[in-house]
Amino acid sequence: MTLAIIIPAYNEEALLGRCLAAVLAEVDRAGGDVEIVVVDNASTDGTRSVAERYRVRVLSEPKRGIVEARHRGLVETTGELVANIDADTVMPAGWISYVRDQFASHPDLVALSGPVQFDGLPWWQQALVRAGYLFAYPFYLLVNEVLNLGSILQGGNFVFRREAWLAAGGYDRSIDFYGEDSDVARRLRNFGKVKWTFALPMVASGRRFLEAGFARSAV
Repeated sequence: MTLAIIIPAYNEEALLGRCLAAVLAEVDRAGGDVEIVVVDNASTDGTRSVAERYRVRVLSEPKRGIVEARHRGLVETTGELVANIDADTVMPAGWISYVRDQFASHPDLVALSGPVQFDGLPWWQQALVRAGYLFAYPFYLLVNEVLNLGSILQGGNFVFRREAWLAAGGYDRSIDFYGEDSDVARRLRNFGKVKWTFALPMVASGRRFLEAGFARSAV
């Protein structure tokens, strides 16, 4: 299956390089037809110049907002599967292969997601993040697998079938930042299975926790 990887970036000069290096290493390892698109979302630093050093396509989206950037990437690509990651993430080895295997093996699957592991945090904060996922997982199983009332996706680490998302109406561009992943999960579940699994982790920078404070960022 063809895959598009969309990476919105606003003032990500410091971390975008490590993100793209990891993505390209995984693409080279997995092979296949993969589009990689960085959407420069009105950055005022050297984000675009960093992106242009790598084997990726770079787009500009002047209207600020992660949903605007993801939408621009969506309409500018053609992959049957659309992966949405963030510019401060590091894609683990095996990520693309697992995504392809899951969608190929489950025709009813319309979206797939997994947890984010934050680097650069003290051990106790990383433990609290993991504990939060472990606490929420039984609730997810109840709501998604038993009651069939809803599902979840993790922002910065989710993939959907393009055909299903277009049928659902695409992005709600009135959403600025928070709630984008919940909106995608809620609307896609009307078109098939939305799955969240510990088998699809993503690593991301813990900088927002460090800058804003752990308690505030975790709410």
